[in-house]
Amino acid sequence: MTDVLREPSSQLTSAGTMVQTSMSRSQVALLGLGLLLMLLLYVGLPGPPEQTSWLWGDPNVTILAGLTPGNSPIFYREVLPLHRARRVEVVLLHGKAFNSHTWEQLGTLQLLAQRGYRAVALDLPGFGNSAPSKEASTEAGRAELLEQVLRDLEVQNAVLVSPSLSGHYALPFLMRGHHQLHGFVPIAPTSTQNYTREQFWAVKTPTLILYGELDRILARESLRQLRHLPNHSVVKLRDAGHACYLHKPQDFHLVLLAFLDHLP
Repeated sequence: MTDVLREPSSQLTSAGTMVQTSMSRSQVALLGLGLLLMLLLYVGLPGPPEQTSWLWGDPNVTILAGLTPGNSPIFYREVLPLHRARRVEVVLLHGKAFNSHTWEQLGTLQLLAQRGYRAVALDLPGFGNSAPSKEASTEAGRAELLEQVLRDLEVQNAVLVSPSLSGHYALPFLMRGHHQLHGFVPIAPTSTQNYTREQFWAVKTPTLILYGELDRILARESLRQLRHLPNHSVVKLRDAGHACYLHKPQDFHLVLLAFLDHLP
């Protein structure tokens, strides 16, 4: 009787041991598989590009904002260089569907500050936080308004970035006051057809012509005229439309910084 009772107990103990051993091996196998997968992911996946840390700008950059003085105040957003200031200062205009906030959302303002540039993004009259202005109704008035803004903000050695609609302001200013500009970055701007080859040829300002590969209307039209600028380079952003800086922001930032960094 005693032997009969002990046998099931021994079997149960043995069975229990087998279950525990089986569970332990399973856990070890799963743990090993997990570690192997983590190792494969670590080794096999490409890491972030080196530029990632600065490509989108520094989130800790302070964005200043204000209104210029005078009868036609213009709203602006401004960043100051985080490090040793570079010589040029960047003035960012905008297209019809955008305003100065676009350059903050895109990280352009923050990036420029981190790279040592003072940068100012404007709300053109009637856009964002800038009220409509009667000066904006004429070509001369738009050029004078932009000149006054640069004077009010004490911008020196300006590089003017002008996408799309803002060509209404940038091009009249360029024709009249290009000697005040240290660089010009047109991005498929409007109004290029209003000026002659000779007028473009007279402008000696270093120019970076940017456009999106998929912009087959305004980009081509503006490029045809802008090519008459004697001191220019052209960059086409592939797989990008009219607002190429939004479609390919990393490429846009890289090209813009390369242009700025190599200005004399």
